[in-house]
This record gives sequence, C-alpha cells and structure tokens, in this order.
Amino acid sequence: MIKISTRGQYALLIMTTLAEQDSEKYTPLKILSHKHNLSVKYLEQILIQLGKAGLVTGLRGNSGGYRLSKPVSEYSVGEILRSVEGSLTSHSEMSSTFFSDAGNTEFWKDFDALINNFVDGITLESLLLRNQEEVGFEYCI
Repeated sequence: MIKISTRGQYALLIMTTLAEQDSEKYTPLKILSHKHNLSVKYLEQILIQLGKAGLVTGLRGNSGGYRLSKPVSEYSVGEILRSVEGSLTSHSEMSSTFFSDAGNTEFWKDFDALINNFVDGITLESLLLRNQEEVGFEYCI
C-alpha cells in the first residue's frame, strides 16, 4: 500500500510555499515555520532531506534561509515525495517475494507504474497554479 506520510505532505507544502516566493531571495526558516505552524527542528529535518536531493538551496546567516534550486516548472511532485519518502511502491520487497506465487506480481508492477507516472506527471508549477485558482473560493464564517 502506498502511504504518503505527514513528512511527505509537509515537504510538498514547503516546496509550494517556496515556489510562491521570489526565486532570487531566501525565505527564512522561521517564516516557513510560523506560516505552517511547524516546529523549526521538524521543518529543518525536512529541508535537509530536500537539500540533499538537490531540490532546495540553503544559506546561513542574517539574510539566509531556503529557496528552490531550479525553476518551478522543472520539479515533479514525484521527485519531491521520493526525496523524503523513498520509493513509492505499493508493497515491500519482502511482501513481493512472499506473495510472488500468488500470480499478482504483474498487477502490482502495473499499479506502481500508474502511481509513479501520475506523481511524475504533475509539476510543482501546475500544483502552484491549481492552488492559486482555489484561493478565491475559501471563506470563513
């Protein structure tokens, strides 16, 4: 079963937030933390993983923070999720070995391909555009 953890969900949220910012400026960790009500330590752990994957660049110091490493259109949702979740497969290697005699191996391979093609087919830019379209429909009473 493919399950996206809260870490994966927050990674996508953080990347979307960084995509909304000026691409030349760094967004301070404290601003990201405050905006999404996340602890600085937890957020930093996610950003370290995103940085190791080459998705964000960090800068220390007074005018430091994080920004995207490349243009928004060059990111896929799949690569963002994989950077913090690892492989997006429906079952582990152990379970595929255990159930290999069940005759469903091809089904699971096709299912995994479908999921991965879906998340790889959505760019961060298209996600950002979808989010901007929905902003006008939110209201509070």
